[in-house]
Amino acid sequence: MTEWMAIKENIKAWVKEVGKEQLIRIEQPFQMKTKSSDIDLVTEVDEWSEQYLIDQIKSHYPDHAIMSEESGWHEGQAEYEWVIDPIDGTVNFAHGFPLFSISVGVKFRGETVIGVVYVPKLDEMYEAVKGSGATLNGKTISVSGVERLNQAVVCTGFPYDRATDPNNNVDHFNAIITKVGGIRRTGSAAMDLCQVAAGRFDGYWELKLQEWDICAGLLIIKEAKGETLSIKQEKGYQVLVGNPAVFHELKSILTWEG
Repeated sequence: MTEWMAIKENIKAWVKEVGKEQLIRIEQPFQMKTKSSDIDLVTEVDEWSEQYLIDQIKSHYPDHAIMSEESGWHEGQAEYEWVIDPIDGTVNFAHGFPLFSISVGVKFRGETVIGVVYVPKLDEMYEAVKGSGATLNGKTISVSGVERLNQAVVCTGFPYDRATDPNNNVDHFNAIITKVGGIRRTGSAAMDLCQVAAGRFDGYWELKLQEWDICAGLLIIKEAKGETLSIKQEKGYQVLVGNPAVFHELKSILTWEG
């Protein structure tokens, strides 16, 4: 546990530095290209941010493995694996919309034990170590107490291939939109997960997420006493989270197994 706490403090310092640079660069011209579709973007700032984090990890923990969104898998010999998303919400960033986050999760023997999500523009640092609770800027957070779905504010998102694959969340959205108090879509899965952990949103679901989107955030929700479900499918994970009451109501509508 002491080692995990020390690793977490390093992560917090590193993502703060990355966040400072991202806030400078969002105001400047930068290069951009597409990946899986015309709306799946990556910028040179994503690549710079990722390289900074990888360099820090390799310098301090040279035997740790790393899985990162842009560069993929980096071999390691230890029982630790880092899962990083240098900018979760790249489309937002590319359009100058300042809601994006940096997500870093650390696994030990296959289980996530550290989660840090930083939202630079809001200067919000969400963090958790397994068994130690979750905090936002040092203050303990927990999921909301809303018990009725028709009073809940929930959040979702849509996959990059929504125009070509009918499994695009539109049917789920239509099934839920009339049953909730409100619905939001921020464009950053890691940030959405943390809003549930902080009690700002009462539930969240999405399809086709990748491990770097959810690794840190799922631990933060668990440590904030929330419910989580993630099911790996061919094109990624389908994820459902929430406070206990809203989670189970949403699950009954989505009819997800797991």
